[in-house]
This record gives sequence, structure tokens and C-alpha cells, in this order.
Amino acid sequence: MGTGVGPWPGGRDAWPNEPHFDPELLEHGDRRNVVDRYRYWRLEAIVADLDERRHGFHVAIENWQHDLNIGSIVRTANAFVADTVHIIGRRRWNKRGAMVTDRYQHLEYHDDVAGFAAWAHEASLPIIAVDNIAGAVPIEAFDWPERCVLLFGQEGPGLSPEAQGIADAVVEITQYGSTRSLNAAAAAAITMHSWVLAHAAPTARG
Repeated sequence: MGTGVGPWPGGRDAWPNEPHFDPELLEHGDRRNVVDRYRYWRLEAIVADLDERRHGFHVAIENWQHDLNIGSIVRTANAFVADTVHIIGRRRWNKRGAMVTDRYQHLEYHDDVAGFAAWAHEASLPIIAVDNIAGAVPIEAFDWPERCVLLFGQEGPGLSPEAQGIADAVVEITQYGSTRSLNAAAAAAITMHSWVLAHAAPTARG
């Protein structure tokens, strides 16, 4: 049994006539992984609605060894309505973890760290790197800017020296166990939620 809902009850005569509804989905059902609010909506209508309330943070990821975490980070960025996800370096990445959420999330690509840094500077967005390196500020004590870019490195090595060099601040997630580092996707989720706690109003799910 798949997830989602079946065809609109009552047949064609009962279909809603608002333009954001998709006739194909009304007729055949909507099995997508979307909240109830967006059931039967056209893809373009969902993106347009999200664009009306995207948050002030962007997410950037260094992609220099085809990191499998990127898909999961894109999915989380969609959940927290990030403005845009930026992929630095390789344009190819494993989209399986995104669970099709990349269709609803704005993505931009930058050839290298220098190009990304130039874009962020032009957009007047401070770059907040996330890594457990010397001099990093504990996430609990960091004062998040309302507009910024959260920069994440690859699983294992973390941020490259070049990426560390362009950061306006470096934040680390406080850990209490024996592991040296968190999974990159988990670290990204914690960081985005930390920003949300600082700047986003609670909202009802639906």
C-alpha cells in the first residue's frame, strides 16, 4: 500500500477548480511525499507557495567526492524552507536521499569555493561554516544572523582549508560522547533547526 491519497472523492464533477490543482493528480491520486496542504497541487504551485515564505538562510555544501549526504541535506533544507541549496564543486550528487524534494528546493551550483565566496559577498550574506575545528563557537552560544549561508563540508574530512578561509564565523555542534564527529546530514539538520529556533515562528503542520 503506497502513501498518499487516492483520486478526488466524488469524481470529476466534484473537482475543485482553483488553478493550483493538478487534473492528473485529481483523477489518479497523489502519492507524493508532501504535507496535506499540498495534496493534489501542481508542482509549480507548491514551489511558488514555498517561495512566499522561504527563510533567510541558505545552505552550501562542498562536493568534492560525490558525498552521499547531499540528498539528505537537501531534504532537510526543504523541510525547514531554506532559501537555496548551493553545491560547490562537482555538479553530480546522489539524489536518492533527497526523496524527490530537490524538485521543490532551489539549487545553485558554483564551480569552486572562490566562486561561491564571490556570490555570497555580492549577496551580502555572511558565510557561517560548521565544523569542529579550533576556534569554533559552540552552537548554543552563537548568535545567528537572520540572513546567512550555512556552509558544510564532506563527511569525514569536513571543510577544506579554502572553505574555512572564506568563513565569517565557524560554529561547532557540542558533543558529549566518544565519536569524533557527527554524520554530515545530521549536523546539517541540527544547524538548520538551531537557526529556525532563533528566527522562525512556530507553525502548524498541515
